[in-house]
Amino acid sequence: MKKYCEECGFENETKIVIKKESYEVCGETIEVNARVLTCQECGEEFYCEDLDSETLVSAYNEYRRRHKLLFAEDIKKIREQYGLSQRSFAKLLNWGDKTIHRYENGSIQDKAHNSLLLFLKEPENMKLYIKENEISLNDKQKDKLLKLIDKLEEDRGYREKNNFFEMLFPKELSEENGFKCFDYEKVCAMVLFFANKNTELLKTKLLKLLNYADMIYYKENGVSITGSRYIHLPYGPVMENSDILFGKMTDDHIARIDVIYEGKYEKHQVVPEELFPEGVLTDAELSVLERIYTRFVDFGSVEISNYSHEEKGYASTKHREIISYSYAKYIDLH
Repeated sequence: MKKYCEECGFENETKIVIKKESYEVCGETIEVNARVLTCQECGEEFYCEDLDSETLVSAYNEYRRRHKLLFAEDIKKIREQYGLSQRSFAKLLNWGDKTIHRYENGSIQDKAHNSLLLFLKEPENMKLYIKENEISLNDKQKDKLLKLIDKLEEDRGYREKNNFFEMLFPKELSEENGFKCFDYEKVCAMVLFFANKNTELLKTKLLKLLNYADMIYYKENGVSITGSRYIHLPYGPVMENSDILFGKMTDDHIARIDVIYEGKYEKHQVVPEELFPEGVLTDAELSVLERIYTRFVDFGSVEISNYSHEEKGYASTKHREIISYSYAKYIDLH
């Protein structure tokens, strides 16, 4: 992309560079890695609304991480599991009409609101809250909500899914999981995104695409997409418990791995059984996935594996060690 450079006096090609920038968030100075559009010739910085917004989101997310606050998408998921609109959820909580809208669009919630949202994440807690508090929902809305809560509590799949993932993945947030709890729904959405775009996608390449997507999103936003940990294995970074996850995706009829034999060689091809689901990934997450897909669209499995071996995170770890998201800052795909 070309832009007019006032320093050079004419249009030049631009490039994006990474630099440290500081932002004041709730009275606290937050330093983040910012992507900045610059002149390729002289290095003059250009204003770019999208990149500036991206950096501000990253600073806000770093603040949330430090103070163990829910991210905007987490608040949205809590509301949506109860089938409530933003306005209805605010009424239920006796908050201002626009409070939930602001939180879901990036405003930072106070700690008291955050604690209540965390508490209400569990259906049994929501039922207790409704019984012990005066709420502004009408009787019809209240009855509908209580029936939905009962369904969530009785749904064996709901409980089994949560217990299944709790056994496999740590609850503690750290740089190993990108400061996010594991999110199976987002993993499935990412798999379907890449698998539906490439009809001959092999498992080895997919695992590298997932790693790059999580790492780049973390680099730019301070949190991973899926909450997955990645392990150093011979063919590059691999999502922890990936074989178990692919087995579950097969059981859930989301995607499967077909073994294709070509002479003495075998290929493990990813076959989607669903279309890409709308509304699971945010626009920012989808933007990263699109960039990762475009960057590696012409790479084969061997080529992307070799490419991943050059990354600092892989080179600095040993076999079966976890590759921390702290290494994401060294990844440069331009």
